[in-house]
Amino acid sequence: MTQSPAVRVTGPAGAVRAGERAARTLVSEFARRNDAKAGLLVGATPESAVLAAAIEALLPGDRLTVVPAEGASAAALRAHVTAQGRWVADRVRVVDTLAEADAAAVVVAAEPFTGTAEEARTAVDGLAKYLAEGGVLSVAAPLFRTEGAGAELDRQGVLHGVRTDLVLRNSPPVRVHHLRFTAAPAALAASLSPAYRPSSVPLTRGMHIDSNGVAAAGITLGLAALARAARPTSKLWLLPALAAGPVAAFFRDPERDVPEDPSAVVASADGQVLSVQRLHDERFGDGEWLRIAVFLSVLDVHVNRSPVAGKVVDYFVADGGFVNAMKPDAEHNVAAYTVLDTDHGTVVVAQRTGLIARRIVQRAPVGALLARGERFGLIRFGSRTDVYLPADAAEPLVGPGDKVVGGSTVIARWS
Repeated sequence: MTQSPAVRVTGPAGAVRAGERAARTLVSEFARRNDAKAGLLVGATPESAVLAAAIEALLPGDRLTVVPAEGASAAALRAHVTAQGRWVADRVRVVDTLAEADAAAVVVAAEPFTGTAEEARTAVDGLAKYLAEGGVLSVAAPLFRTEGAGAELDRQGVLHGVRTDLVLRNSPPVRVHHLRFTAAPAALAASLSPAYRPSSVPLTRGMHIDSNGVAAAGITLGLAALARAARPTSKLWLLPALAAGPVAAFFRDPERDVPEDPSAVVASADGQVLSVQRLHDERFGDGEWLRIAVFLSVLDVHVNRSPVAGKVVDYFVADGGFVNAMKPDAEHNVAAYTVLDTDHGTVVVAQRTGLIARRIVQRAPVGALLARGERFGLIRFGSRTDVYLPADAAEPLVGPGDKVVGGSTVIARWS
């Protein structure tokens, strides 16, 4: 037997497949949880990259239930799982139909959705029934289809999305939606590792580049090619060609070792501490706040990371000017505020523009859970990042002039 057509998750055989990068993205919500949890993978085959990624993500206390794809053999899947060894076989159960599965913390559709919007809606509704309270459903659809399943998943993402990841290195490119239909407790964030993000493109084991950098470097190289084609005898093309390296370097995104100490608050960005002060800000609630402001020069890494583990409960942008970020008046610059609910109270991260920086990227929508040190955005071309902590719950460990490293340097400790 195979799964019911009511919850069919794939289109015609071979139409769209999830490659290795898309597979890692689909199982990222399962892989990042460090507590014992149950996962459900629907629509798998023995050759599925998503099945391989899910097995690789298993921890000792985990349980994974696998439902075969339409037309696939459950017996072949069981044989494949058994061949992985006893450790895997003890944690992975293959069932004949979805009806035999239990509720899971993470449900993953093994292959991208295709077909009509109605079929996608039916599939999402059918799979959502198997989500435990606060669980996540991860599904994908081809990027370049503006109608049908892709459009329906975009709509579902607006209504229920945790986040959406764009995977260009897939054939065809896909958009992966992580959907949560019931609220997850903020405390769950403490058990999470930073999520795998396809927007952080690996160059080496320790160095990545943000996808914005890939695009910017591509544009400069494209301008160089156009300049050379238009004026082959001129050396003008060398200007954009030589600029591609520095432009890409600005968007570098190195891997960081995040402290495991649960009492640690880490820097949200690389740079120099401008100030550490206590103040009141009624926008975030009553009481006194400890604000640690860090200036990012154009030479610093500009990817921002969450200073604590928490749940995004609010996000807003405040209008303002574009004063030099090193000056006190920069606190009135245009800024994006990400408000987190944590076990120790409210924490706020402000991404501030500067004299040159005019573009803020924030990738953590309201409802998302962030692990300590997890990437959540960036600011382009120098600026400032402020972290607001409840003053009565945190003790600062840095002072003005100190250099800090985002995701690694402990800037404060919960008291």
